[in-house]
Amino acid sequence: MRYQVVGGVQIPEALIAREAQNHPSEAGGQAWAEAANALAVRALLLHRAAALNLSPEPEFDEQGREETPEEALVRAVLDQEVVASSPTPEECRRLYEAQNHRFMSPSLVEASHILVAAAGDQPDDLDAAEALARGLIHELKTAPQRFSDLARAHSACPSAAAGGSLGQLTEGDLVAEVEQALARLDPGQVAADPVRSRFGWHVLRLDRRAPGQPLPFERVEPEIRLNLEGRAWSAAAARYVADLAAQARQGGLLSVEENTPAPQVLSLGALISDANTVKGLEAWLEAGDPALLDRSRAAATEAGLDLTDWVLRQADTFVREADDEAWTRLISAAQGSEDPALAGLGAILKRTLVAEPRRFTLVQRRGG
Repeated sequence: MRYQVVGGVQIPEALIAREAQNHPSEAGGQAWAEAANALAVRALLLHRAAALNLSPEPEFDEQGREETPEEALVRAVLDQEVVASSPTPEECRRLYEAQNHRFMSPSLVEASHILVAAAGDQPDDLDAAEALARGLIHELKTAPQRFSDLARAHSACPSAAAGGSLGQLTEGDLVAEVEQALARLDPGQVAADPVRSRFGWHVLRLDRRAPGQPLPFERVEPEIRLNLEGRAWSAAAARYVADLAAQARQGGLLSVEENTPAPQVLSLGALISDANTVKGLEAWLEAGDPALLDRSRAAATEAGLDLTDWVLRQADTFVREADDEAWTRLISAAQGSEDPALAGLGAILKRTLVAEPRRFTLVQRRGG
């Protein structure tokens, strides 16, 4: 089984592949990365919940759906340990002044229409309704003052009683086709063509347009405060998870296995730092990689240490400083070996003593 280390957590690639189905993305690599990160974060938080001896207390959301025990534990950990600072009035004011375009009253339009509904759903019915609508538009070109009278006489909308007036409208009040047509008109203008919607044919007139106005700070301060609190909490939660990942790496990683309810501390990190394991390394290298053994002895002598102490120092440095990619390589090196711990130590020594070959590109860059 192949593994990948993400955020200090060893995860089977098969598990990541299944989780990726819950992270749709046009780029497969992005879905994979999001899935691996989600599994790692969940494992870190569940491990912390176990350390805090928390018990799941599932809650219900607004749709009446109950949390799973894992979801309840994750929420409990974050509620208990993530603390975010509250924004000050000055911070709220700075955001208001820097992004005042976000805090505007909605734009308003006043419009009138004549809805010509088809008598049936046959093509002839639709054609007849369109012809009537076009005839009304033609009449309004010479007698625009008759709009109200024509609306009362022909409109199938309740607004006919008000001469076709729809009153004040904001975005979303009308069907999209009508809104888009009104957006192209100037105040007082009647649309040159009727507009088709699921209700029928509309003869449209824009009566007035009033752009949105800046809202006073006092009115939007609660919204700004809530926004900043959300940002602060998200940043604090991200820092908290990053700290858990760092602790996991230094402690030898966490391991998530398929069909296993809780993450476990991976033993490989402890084994490569164990003096008894290191004592068997010399014979193991003597048989398998004598050149690496000679380099290790020389490095230990140069550092003024015996081989065991020097190897333990390298292992300790790796556990404290290695990133996810380095851990993934270490696990790959250890997999399939008769002694994973010794294979892991050998990989660490190679990483320390053997320089990686330089890589060159065959693509020649132009310019520069």
